[in-house]
Amino acid sequence: MQIDNILTREDQLGGALAVCVSDQRRTDFSMLLAMLSQDALDFSQFHLPEEEQQESDKSESALKKELQIGPEQVLAPADFDMLIGQNNAERLSQSSMTSLRLSQCLNPEPLAVRDDHKHIPLVVVDNCELAVRNRLDSDKKGEGTADKPKMDAAAMYDQLNSDEMQSALQLSA
Repeated sequence: MQIDNILTREDQLGGALAVCVSDQRRTDFSMLLAMLSQDALDFSQFHLPEEEQQESDKSESALKKELQIGPEQVLAPADFDMLIGQNNAERLSQSSMTSLRLSQCLNPEPLAVRDDHKHIPLVVVDNCELAVRNRLDSDKKGEGTADKPKMDAAAMYDQLNSDEMQSALQLSA
């Protein structure tokens, strides 16, 4: 067996390793393996032929088209709409769950009926204490800070630094 150049990768051997195994030539097989480079970075799988990369369109619409993604489902409609999903029960009784899922995938309905981040459901408000309900009502009417007394921070600091307060604080400590 003649090898013309220095062996570094197993792809340079071609089918010589397979021939040695099939012909049961153990000495040639071990010699060929010993001649290969011991560095793992010289293995053939790390030297794949390089191809020119084509610039692909990576915009959101192109990716949705390539992955066959349907229309985006909005979280809430722009206008308050209580009629979202009103026909789902009728569709379910007339056809099947598969049909309902298909219609939801083709024309997704919003998940919520309103797009108001400050809306608190009545069930939650009913479970609140009276003071919290009054504060929520005053916040809705726009008079949230009118009934709160304003605090003078400088006067409070002066009062805390007075001799009477310092002696009272030292007695309590």
